[in-house]
Amino acid sequence: MGAMADMQTLCNSPSDSGGGMAGREAGLAHDEHQAVRLWLRLMTCSTQIEQVIRSKLRTQFATTLPRFDYLAQLSRFPKGLRMKTLSEYLMVTGGNITGLTDQLVAEGWVERVADDEDRRSMTVRLTRSGKKQFSAMAKAHEQWLEHLLAPLGADAARELYEQLGVLRQIVGQRVEQVAD
Repeated sequence: MGAMADMQTLCNSPSDSGGGMAGREAGLAHDEHQAVRLWLRLMTCSTQIEQVIRSKLRTQFATTLPRFDYLAQLSRFPKGLRMKTLSEYLMVTGGNITGLTDQLVAEGWVERVADDEDRRSMTVRLTRSGKKQFSAMAKAHEQWLEHLLAPLGADAARELYEQLGVLRQIVGQRVEQVAD
């Protein structure tokens, strides 16, 4: 019970835990607005975890979460990605990708190369230095997440992951229905 209570404290609102931290869920009665409460709980947990990760990346690696996400995507594609594809994967504009790319090229972590299939397009990929830097960040990132989520326990974490997968599928289907 103690480990689960620790994880609940991470994501609970004042109305749930009696804590002094104002949150998105403040003022909602426990027995009403279930869909709104669930959405707010998901956002609260995500935001709290993201704040920790942003802070750790800034203090330990002098980098930002968007840069980390950019490097993480490239690390999965050793031959590189077209910048348009990278912007789609990261769900940001091409302008954002261009700005990040310029910074990371200047630091020697990323290189632009002509695309093998379309010489008019550019592919970006990690340099040796970028791979080394990202490897250190990724290792630390995983350790931070393991520390944050450890109180949940392996079984509960697996169950939550599966339930969130179901939710992701449901929401994806509903989004398609709304779009039609």
